Amino acid sequence: MKNKLRTESETIKTEVVCPNDTNPMGLLQGGRLVEWMDIAAAVCAQTHAEKICVTASINNVNFKQSAMVGDIITIHANITRAFTSSMEIKVSAFARKVLEGEKYLISEAYFTFVAFDKIGESTPVNQFTPITEEEKSEYDGAMGRKLKKMC
Repeated sequence: MKNKLRTESETIKTEVVCPNDTNPMGLLQGGRLVEWMDIAAAVCAQTHAEKICVTASINNVNFKQSAMVGDIITIHANITRAFTSSMEIKVSAFARKVLEGEKYLISEAYFTFVAFDKIGESTPVNQFTPITEEEKSEYDGAMGRKLKKMC
């Protein structure tokens, strides 16, 4: 197994909120946003592990603000910690009003992915060494979140 940096799997996904992504009030549906966040997290996990990965859990999806038709959504996915066969990915979603240029956080969540081999068995993943203080804080927090799920 390799030891990889966060930047090697960092994923950025961009979407435009279209009418079919919204509710009758023209607000982005939460389920659509979670779908987009899950795709970004999956790309990040699979890039890090260099294997097929599946979503095992989503921890605390928080919707902080809404987005509307025409807004540009930018989703950032970064690994926070690699365990044996699973990884935690932090996903942050931002909206930007095209005309105003204002960018603001609309949602954050932690996704856990498990890597699988060619016969469908869970398999070890590449490790991750945190470098910055932010990475170290997220790395330590990931263990706490994992232990909390196990209780």
